[in-house]
Amino acid sequence: QLQASGGGLVQAGDSLRLSCAISGRTGSSYGVGWFRQAPGKERGFVTTISHRGGNTLYADSVKGRFTVSRDNARNMVYLQMNRLRSEDTAVYYCAASLAYSVVLTRQAERYNYWGQGTQVTVSS
Repeated sequence: QLQASGGGLVQAGDSLRLSCAISGRTGSSYGVGWFRQAPGKERGFVTTISHRGGNTLYADSVKGRFTVSRDNARNMVYLQMNRLRSEDTAVYYCAASLAYSVVLTRQAERYNYWGQGTQVTVSS
């Protein structure tokens, strides 16, 4: 199971850190991705990180502003979001993939397990 947390209401330009807790002893075996869904829009890829944290991918819209990291000792994955914009407003989900733990994927359908989502609202 995955559980995302850390969302909230912030102003444009602020920072926020989301956390994704992965339950189970094999959490470090999974590639973990972050996706987001804004009202009226489809769920979109944000970033993903390999199971050991050595490889990452980012959507162009967040590159240079967001950083994904993980602490396998704590079974946690983090999304540090800086210089937030109003267009970053969405529900953020973390998801895990065993098949894509080394070679990463932006495709949501490749992720097997999903957290419940956490709301991020950025006011302009």
